[in-house]
Amino acid sequence: MDVGVIGVGTMGRNHVRIYSELKSVDRLGIYDVNTQGAKALGRTFGATVYGSISDLLDNSDAVSVVVPTQFHSTVVEEVFKKEKSVLIEKPICATSAEAKQLMKKAPDGITVGVGHIERFNPIVAEIKKIVKNPVYVEMKRHNPASARITGSSVVEDLMIHDIDILLHEFFPSPDEIHGIGNDDVMSVLMKCDAIPVALSASRKASKKIRLFYIEDEDFTIEGDFMTQEVTIHRKPGQYQVEAHRYVQENIIEKVMVGKVEPLKRELETFIDCVDKNKPFPISPEQAIRNLEFCEKIRSGQ
Repeated sequence: MDVGVIGVGTMGRNHVRIYSELKSVDRLGIYDVNTQGAKALGRTFGATVYGSISDLLDNSDAVSVVVPTQFHSTVVEEVFKKEKSVLIEKPICATSAEAKQLMKKAPDGITVGVGHIERFNPIVAEIKKIVKNPVYVEMKRHNPASARITGSSVVEDLMIHDIDILLHEFFPSPDEIHGIGNDDVMSVLMKCDAIPVALSASRKASKKIRLFYIEDEDFTIEGDFMTQEVTIHRKPGQYQVEAHRYVQENIIEKVMVGKVEPLKRELETFIDCVDKNKPFPISPEQAIRNLEFCEKIRSGQ
């Protein structure tokens, strides 16, 4: 299969690197307005650099769109006109209204997916298998300041990963949603089936954090998206008092997680879906719902 990447900034370069490693990809093409940067990347990974999006599409069966968010609609519309399958990096568009208008133009017979990469992180499936009766859930996604241009607030840039997991893997109908923050720092508290759920995201941190934390009736689960480690802390059988202080001995279990690069799994899945003409696991409809949820948080509703 011949594959293209439109936009070779920080994330786009990763798409190029992984596509160049996949046996299912025959020829790899790239396009970016930064022609010199694209040529340098093309030399590194053996990709053909095209002078326009149209030329790239004419020589591709499927493409990744990895341009800044504000350009998603314009670029994807070009892809739709050529009736090519497409993986759109998250968020799907700048607004949910824009995304809905864009998807009305999607032709039949192609695969359209959205790149919510953390859905492919192996800790998500592991935690989903373990959790039984959750009483509290917390997800943290904090970043140091970055020069990476996204065109989005911290909600659409970072928190949206956890929103996607929350809505489509654990709790489809949150309510009583309360958010406080700004474009760079946001904290959200909500109820999901009467369970308190807290999300936080920051682009002002001094430490990078990717945490998934669940208190269950009988144990506590900690998951780290970066290390792909899952730990279970089980309650002790008894408490003791030593030297006027309480002492407890928790049972700690390390879960065996088959570690993978989530983006590689995502792109392998996309190519397989295109090849077999089947839907990508993260549909435009799901991505639009994620964006609507982000907008609800930012509106203070």
